[in-house]
Amino acid sequence: MASVLIALGGNVGDVRATFPKAISNICGMTQGALLARSSDYATPPWGDEQQARFVNACIEIETSLDPHALLFTLHKIEKKFGRDRANETRWGPRTLDLDLLAYDDVRIDKPELTLPHARLFERAFVLVPLAEIAPGRVIAGRRVKDALAGLSTDGIERLPELA
Repeated sequence: MASVLIALGGNVGDVRATFPKAISNICGMTQGALLARSSDYATPPWGDEQQARFVNACIEIETSLDPHALLFTLHKIEKKFGRDRANETRWGPRTLDLDLLAYDDVRIDKPELTLPHARLFERAFVLVPLAEIAPGRVIAGRRVKDALAGLSTDGIERLPELA
């Protein structure tokens, strides 16, 4: 079994209602066990800044799926929730974005999959929720909380728990 970190994001529709359903799909379709789930965070858009704020969160799961099969499954789940990767704007609005951040200590550098995630250490909107569930996790030689300490967290706001 591998320990896997996944980022969830979105800014179209009721994202906070989508997350629990997406997490349920992730665990079911990967025969995975949910080990940890961060709070939800409202975050400023990244890349294309002329759009609505995002909601972001991170989860840790345990799964026996290999990284490529896991990525395929995550893309299938995104599509189920309305994401159309083929026809969307890069860094634009989306219903659900699932990013495979880390898979144990595996390193892969292929066009279809880079592990750990190529821009993980540039993105406070990922590192803030990740630091909540795995502050001491070392990814590519860097501890999550140390990587976050070097970034601005301006505009990132922890959202209250849903009733």
